[in-house]
Amino acid sequence: MRIIPAIDIIDGKCVRLTKGDYSTKKIYNESPLEVAKEFEAAGIEYLHVVDLDGAKASQIMNYKVLEQIASKTSLKIDFGGGLKSDKDLEIAFNSGAHQITGGSIAVKNSAIFESWIEKYGAQKIILGADFYPDNAGGKIATNGWQEESTLELIPFIKGYQDKGIQYVICTDISKDGMLQGPSFEVYKKIISEVKNVQLIASGGISTFDELPRLAENGCEGVIIGKAIYEKKISLKQLEQYILNN
Repeated sequence: MRIIPAIDIIDGKCVRLTKGDYSTKKIYNESPLEVAKEFEAAGIEYLHVVDLDGAKASQIMNYKVLEQIASKTSLKIDFGGGLKSDKDLEIAFNSGAHQITGGSIAVKNSAIFESWIEKYGAQKIILGADFYPDNAGGKIATNGWQEESTLELIPFIKGYQDKGIQYVICTDISKDGMLQGPSFEVYKKIISEVKNVQLIASGGISTFDELPRLAENGCEGVIIGKAIYEKKISLKQLEQYILNN
């Protein structure tokens, strides 16, 4: 299972939110590049970067930060947050993104999202399936999690798998930034019902012990944010995990 630390950006700084609420913003570092270099030094190869300003503005904003990290580290970066147009995608890839994540756009303009899968290929485009849990699994949220759609989580993923999507980042918004553990049961359900999906777990990771459990569930990757910044999981532990797996 791939270990993928997260860097969320507001005003060019490394921040974290709780449940996607911008009023809960906490700045962890003025320099996202410095943070990325620490990850790289710990043997980490992958990075999840979210342009929170972009998510609000519905267009790419912090591409200079992406460019900086991509040019000064060898991390493979997946980049998301506000990517809505072909131009946004061009800027993201030209700035050094290895993959991009599309969430709201996949709900609100499926034609453009499908055209990206066709143009760039399934290795480059990740489906962002961010959800509010309910009895059926969950409802997909959009626009920086400010809006809830009527789309059900598993049919949404299945629909895009039929269009060629392989990678899915699945975030339980109710758990994001809460440090209370991830949605093991939801991930298990997705993996059992959607065959051959490369599922990346996100939201709620709080202790190192949760990582082997997610791997056993069949998750292809895990995004870890606040648990690293709040020192609940150390880079040393992650380095050891990567070496042993």
